[in-house]
Amino acid sequence: MSEDVLLPVILCGGSGTRLWPLSRESFPKQYLSIDEKEKNSFLQKTLLRLNGLKNIENPLIICNEDHRFIVAEQMREINIKPKKILLEPFGRNTAPAITLSALIGIEEYSNPNLLILSADHEIKNIEKFLKVIEKGIDYSKDDYLVTFGIVPKSPETGYGYIRSTEPFSNNELKGSKIVKFIEKPDYETATHFLNDKCYTWNSGIFLFKAKSILEEIESLHPDIVDLCKKSLLKKFLDLDFQRLDKPIFEKCPNISIDYAVMEKTNKGIVLPMDVGWSDVGNWQSIWENLNKDKNGNSVTGKVILDQTKNSLFKSENRLIVGLGVEDLVVVDTNDVLLVANKHKSQDIKKIVNYLKKNGITEGYEHKKIYRPWGHYVSVLEESRWKVKVILVKPGETLSLQMHHHRSEHWIVVSGTACVEINEKKIILHENQSSYIPLGSKHRLSNPGKIQLKLIEIQSGSYVGEDDIERFEDNYGRLDN
Repeated sequence: MSEDVLLPVILCGGSGTRLWPLSRESFPKQYLSIDEKEKNSFLQKTLLRLNGLKNIENPLIICNEDHRFIVAEQMREINIKPKKILLEPFGRNTAPAITLSALIGIEEYSNPNLLILSADHEIKNIEKFLKVIEKGIDYSKDDYLVTFGIVPKSPETGYGYIRSTEPFSNNELKGSKIVKFIEKPDYETATHFLNDKCYTWNSGIFLFKAKSILEEIESLHPDIVDLCKKSLLKKFLDLDFQRLDKPIFEKCPNISIDYAVMEKTNKGIVLPMDVGWSDVGNWQSIWENLNKDKNGNSVTGKVILDQTKNSLFKSENRLIVGLGVEDLVVVDTNDVLLVANKHKSQDIKKIVNYLKKNGITEGYEHKKIYRPWGHYVSVLEESRWKVKVILVKPGETLSLQMHHHRSEHWIVVSGTACVEINEKKIILHENQSSYIPLGSKHRLSNPGKIQLKLIEIQSGSYVGEDDIERFEDNYGRLDN
């Protein structure tokens, strides 16, 4: 039985900068739902579309340590309990991540099939997708290392390509040996690839036996296997999460499984996949995947358009009016307005890099920050004061903490708050408030059955988020 087990491995790394300003380091693309008609995030849809596969186990999820509570909450929302949530202290590309998953896989089972999936892809034909995965399992059982090549629909210069020894067939689902992986080509080369059925887009989806991929990595990059084994040696367990040994994992090479193994092994095959796949990697691909009106416009939020074509407008709060424009992407969040030519959306990454390089926080952080107990939104701030809206889920509690440079006022807007200040507890209801003096040990809880919403006003010589000393915490954040 354990030989036939299918263990999904979900890779949640990446900051999704090409979908800025919605996707940022603090809350990247894989945790977003771009379509307002679709409540589930990309990560949630990645797992839900696997329903129906035989012998499937709960997933192993590999994510950034900073996003661990977002992952746990999104899994809870869809009633999936992960086998593990493995926390990477920093990204080391797919080869180390897949090595870790294989090592964990053979700890749990004798030799499971590993289905490696990125958490941020869109797939429209799920029934056909599952059939291709089932075919991949047949090859995996025969010790092949399977990657899935997307049947090209256009001369894309934003994707990598895979060249196979034999052309794919529209009538037969058959694997072919891999010749090589090709980086993103220019338009002329991509046009040539489109007309040659030996070329498919590189999806980044893989399927293989845990022992088969480990043997190949051991043969080609024994240092990766050695370092990954050592990074797992001590069981750094924290609630639902497992941490790696940070100094050891830092030594791992930063290399993809494509170049570490797949283009060197003689066991690699590519299986064609024509399932309406997209990596949703930029605003143009978002526009292509969303429903549009008769003029080709995709609209979300408060938007009025006149004489406007083939554009994407998304507003979180303010009214946007478009008049006499074409091929635009307009995204308005509570702190950023993006106006871009739709065909230049690949270049947004350059803007984000500029913002980060110059320390402009809008480049990497949302005003809305998620925490395991709920979230907060920074509304207004200057150097010596800040105003936040804080929302705490029923039954949740913030850490017992102290600030060295600021005092705080809490005003309850709705719900019930339990406020602890220097071991004294009080209950606050709507329109009631409390003052937390600088240097006081304090804690906020929601003892009620509805969400607690309050206004926090900070004032002091420094109001940065790092002015916090934690004494107790339900979520294992005393190190942070």
